Amino acid sequence: MSKYNPHEIEPKWQHYWKERGLMKAREEGKKYYVLEMFPYPSGDLHMGHLKNYTMGDALARFKKQQGYSVLHPMGWDAFGLPAENAALKFGKHPAEWTKGNIAKAKESLNLMGILYDWDREVTTCTPDYYRWNQWIFIKMYEAGLVYRAGGLVNWCPKCQTVLANEQVVEGRCWRHEDTLVEKKNLEQWYLKITAYADRLLDDLDKLEHWPEKVKAMQRAWIGRSEGARVLFGLEGREEKLEVFTTRPDTLFGATFMVLAPEHPLTLELATPERRAEVEAYVRAAQLKSEIERQAEDREKTGVFTGAYAINPVNGQKVPIWTADYVLAGYGTGAIMAVPAHDQRDFEFAKKFGLEIVPVIKPVSEDLPEPLTEAYSDPGVMINSGEFTGLASEEGKKKIVAWLEERGLGEAAITYRLRDWLISRQRYWGTPIPMIHCEKCGVVPVPEDQLPVKLPEIKDVEQIRPQGKSPLEAHPDFLNTTCPKCGGPARRDADTMDTFFDSSWYYLRYTDAHNDRLPFARDKADYWMAVDQYIGGIEHAVLHLLYSRFFTKFFHDQQMVGVDEPFERLFTQGMVMGWTDFGPVTVSGEKVILSEEARIELELDRKELGREEVKKMGAELREDPDGQLHFWKPAVMSKSRGNGVMVGPFVREQGADIARVTILFAAPPEKEMVWTEEGVQGAWRFLNRVWRRVAEDVEALAKAPEIFDPARLEGADRALYRKLNQTIKKVTADVEGLRFNTAIAALMELLNALYDFRKQRGPNAVYKSAVLTYLQLLAPFAPHIAEELWHHFNENSVFDARWPGYDEAALAADTITLVVQVNGKVRARVEAPADISQEEALELAKAQENVRRHLEGKQIVKEIYVPGKLVNLVVRD
Repeated sequence: MSKYNPHEIEPKWQHYWKERGLMKAREEGKKYYVLEMFPYPSGDLHMGHLKNYTMGDALARFKKQQGYSVLHPMGWDAFGLPAENAALKFGKHPAEWTKGNIAKAKESLNLMGILYDWDREVTTCTPDYYRWNQWIFIKMYEAGLVYRAGGLVNWCPKCQTVLANEQVVEGRCWRHEDTLVEKKNLEQWYLKITAYADRLLDDLDKLEHWPEKVKAMQRAWIGRSEGARVLFGLEGREEKLEVFTTRPDTLFGATFMVLAPEHPLTLELATPERRAEVEAYVRAAQLKSEIERQAEDREKTGVFTGAYAINPVNGQKVPIWTADYVLAGYGTGAIMAVPAHDQRDFEFAKKFGLEIVPVIKPVSEDLPEPLTEAYSDPGVMINSGEFTGLASEEGKKKIVAWLEERGLGEAAITYRLRDWLISRQRYWGTPIPMIHCEKCGVVPVPEDQLPVKLPEIKDVEQIRPQGKSPLEAHPDFLNTTCPKCGGPARRDADTMDTFFDSSWYYLRYTDAHNDRLPFARDKADYWMAVDQYIGGIEHAVLHLLYSRFFTKFFHDQQMVGVDEPFERLFTQGMVMGWTDFGPVTVSGEKVILSEEARIELELDRKELGREEVKKMGAELREDPDGQLHFWKPAVMSKSRGNGVMVGPFVREQGADIARVTILFAAPPEKEMVWTEEGVQGAWRFLNRVWRRVAEDVEALAKAPEIFDPARLEGADRALYRKLNQTIKKVTADVEGLRFNTAIAALMELLNALYDFRKQRGPNAVYKSAVLTYLQLLAPFAPHIAEELWHHFNENSVFDARWPGYDEAALAADTITLVVQVNGKVRARVEAPADISQEEALELAKAQENVRRHLEGKQIVKEIYVPGKLVNLVVRD
């Protein structure tokens, strides 16, 4: 055989798998659905992108070898802000940009030998996909889950469109970390995800194979709070001011009210002499982000409206303020302020000289006078009229009952979760299938008129965001006929949020060519739920929450049997690349960074010590001119220039080397740093595999295939044991997605194969071990495994059933006993696996170093851990 040459063998086997339809999914037998989150088509892929696709491919191949009918599909999240922003940045039309990038990405995936059932490919920007977005929207509308409402919305000035709450990250746009989100008053379309809040929360307990961190993030985002709605009277007005509180036991301590600046009553309640100041404050608050307004260390600001509310439990007048630390989108947008028992209210009251009345005290002591901070724990009620003396938890129930009897409040549950705003004032998205008629109002597009196609606007400048939907400027699209009365009407000019597309794509894969429904019930029920979903944790409260919502809706519509989309979820760690953060100045032990590097590295200072640089995992490297630069691993990205592009790497080094580098470098849930050492290690490993088989290929072909495991001895027995131990470990590790340790086990078995050949020639045991080795290697390095396998078999290695292991062969003949004296290791000794306690103690005491530490000592205790340890406790 010739030397290992990836460039010679990899294209051959990729063509072979494609021609045979190796990963073509069929609805027969036991199924396994493995899926990676589909990508935005942003161009050629780098190794950071490829990590989860490589993991998914290894698992899909493994499951195929186990005899499952495997669904492993791929598609493109091609509509929406990411694609449109990238295209416009380069002056290209989104359709042209998207099509070209899909072709590049597809080429990279094929070069890596990643197998998908391409017959099921979906692309969300094509009418045959987004037709069903519109169909689902209308079905949700008919079910009362879609509505149009005005109000304050999140607005990204850079994207020139609204954002859902979930797309605002620490007050900034999810696509532009440097852009603070603003507030605008607009009428928009919403999906009523809050109707599913309880089910979305409660059913997290069913997701046993999801990371706890993701479930915790969803629980926090849904944010269920139990408490009471309380009605405060308004002085001089008949209407009431409603607040929600989780602490009705503190109602007697409510000494002022605070309205969010955006609350509809804020300006209405402002008295004439206070109105100008209130209006100015409201305008100023709207320029601040929510994250800025809620910062714990920020000094509180606010303005008195001049109005008063009436506390329902004691009839006292309390002043009504407006302050920006209260948000319109949470609760009712108004709070009863209890400064003695809420720290933010306490700080506000101290600043503005407002009354502080303690109404809860610790069980066994009094509160200090005056209070220096809010007491927020449970305790005993004080200064609370007839409720004084009650435990605070009992007091909550009694006060709520008192309020309910008088029509002044009721027990209530609220959620942090808000309905999903899906309108976008952008071109590149699914047109919202609604028609506005002056006579009939808002009317859905009839089903037989779907899809409402996105018009082809060829001039890129007409696509650019201008603060309103670009489709408003195209009368051929906008003007239509009302399907109800036949009169003139206008189409909705907004498009859907890109996350609508990705909330159900996994179901379309089950029946990708259905032209009558999004998917047929029988096809969906065969494949769903997805057995293993792989993707980034950054989607925990966006895509993953929305997908759960959609699946529950489909379940309620009797479109699918499951009500959760993903049985198992795995969130992979990022791939890091060594990154040049620019030149540094070095003075002795001091390393001084540039200001740009300090900001990008998120450091609080520019000056570092050399030891600090090492602890950060960074290095100082000289450039060709002798200038030192600061290098540190950072998340791979083309913009940083640290991305190892798939195409060039595979053409130079080979796909299997890339795959092993990715899978072996680190536990898959952890960050991995792409290094040349890792690449060379993968190269050496695969070369050793090639040489081991190549040197013996002729002898192996002639070697016998049958042997009796019970009669094996010596090297044969040892190899057979190692083989079965490896089968067991690799099987368990791949099931658990622990690819790095599975490959490590294969490296150990390879060493055992080399050791065997130093002692023995190829025989039946060795032949079995080599062929089984290729089966175990195939999910990780499929090209080399297929090439070597075909020297002994006509069919694909993936047609051979995954090997089982011989339980009887796993037991070792001998064990290593650790011998301790007073807990310190004094010897290690080989012993028969079935050694008795008496024999183990005798053997331990016979070891020379142990005897030396027993001289002149009295053994007071003998401890034996079977098969592992002897510990002799002694004293003088």
